[in-house]
Amino acid sequence: MAGRRRRARGSAAEDMLIGLATGALVLAVLVCELNRPKLAAATSRLRVRWTAHRAAGSPAPVGFDPGRERRAELRARALLSSCVNADEWAMYRDLGFLRVWGRAGGHYAYLIYPHKPLLAYIPSTGALLNEYCVAFPDRSRPYGSTRLPDSDDVLAKWMALQADERGLIADANMHLPGRQLDPQRVRRDLQRLARWERERVGPRAETVSERARERARAKLDISVRRRAHARSSGVVAHGGLARAVDRSGAVERSGVVERSGGVDRSGLAIVNGSDVAADSARAA
Repeated sequence: MAGRRRRARGSAAEDMLIGLATGALVLAVLVCELNRPKLAAATSRLRVRWTAHRAAGSPAPVGFDPGRERRAELRARALLSSCVNADEWAMYRDLGFLRVWGRAGGHYAYLIYPHKPLLAYIPSTGALLNEYCVAFPDRSRPYGSTRLPDSDDVLAKWMALQADERGLIADANMHLPGRQLDPQRVRRDLQRLARWERERVGPRAETVSERARERARAKLDISVRRRAHARSSGVVAHGGLARAVDRSGAVERSGVVERSGGVDRSGLAIVNGSDVAADSARAA
């Protein structure tokens, strides 16, 4: 009896140890699964630090130019300014992004940021529609990253929208606003854009009005000179039409001479060398 009791106690203890070990193993797996993102981030940081440490310890490659990226961006800005119109270039230069109107009626537009998704919105209400993720990597060699200069990336998106908007949007990855672009930042940018347009349209409108006034003054001066010349040469104006009347009462119109007392094609009668309005039917 005593031996049986000992064996029973030993089997119960073994079962308890197996249960505790299984529970500990399950708990460790759950903890690792919950902390996996943090572990992956820490691993990537360690890898980056190790790569930077190795790069700092090794000599720079032959032919490496630290100013290459800066000169590439300057060339890209020059190319962008030569492709877009003056207003679009001024917008990108002053605000850092471009606005492109949609092809289907112009009721919507896109905001183009460097290395960010295209953002579709409604200008009349300011409602944000969708983000469209597109990428134009740089495949050039021998060195350099696949990241295009900022202005080249903006130009590539602008050209793609101008050439084939439907195809670009169909191939892009669509997300709701806020995936990569902060909606609050976008709304601030829209406010900056509206303020920038008001500031540009104000001086331009004044310039246009001044030019219109100058053209009106020039037309008025020309009209006054023509009337003075007509009076001096014996031309009589009637109803907006000039009639040259000679001493014999004849009128010359488009190379046709009609004598006094006749009626021309516009219904204008000539009596004693002067023009009076007459009805064509009565004259006939």
